[in-house]
Amino acid sequence: MQKTSHDIQTFLEKWLNKSIKQYVSQMDKRQNGHLFDLVIGGVEKPLVELVLRETQGNQTQAANILGINRNTLRKKIHDYKIKCKESA
Repeated sequence: MQKTSHDIQTFLEKWLNKSIKQYVSQMDKRQNGHLFDLVIGGVEKPLVELVLRETQGNQTQAANILGINRNTLRKKIHDYKIKCKESA
């Protein structure tokens, strides 16, 4: 059975609720916990790496799958210091 985007979204929401709830409840309300950066950075880099692996380093194809511009992908590769094949 193939998962729909709704199924994936529901899974991600449940995962976030379970995983992040404990962090937020323990965070001092007066401190900036950088939660957004922590979550995005923790998910974005492995996601980009996985898609690049699956596309054998084809950045155009990876950008299309991710739904981002190829130049944005190249910036993420640079920013995260991701090693990948140089491919179009």
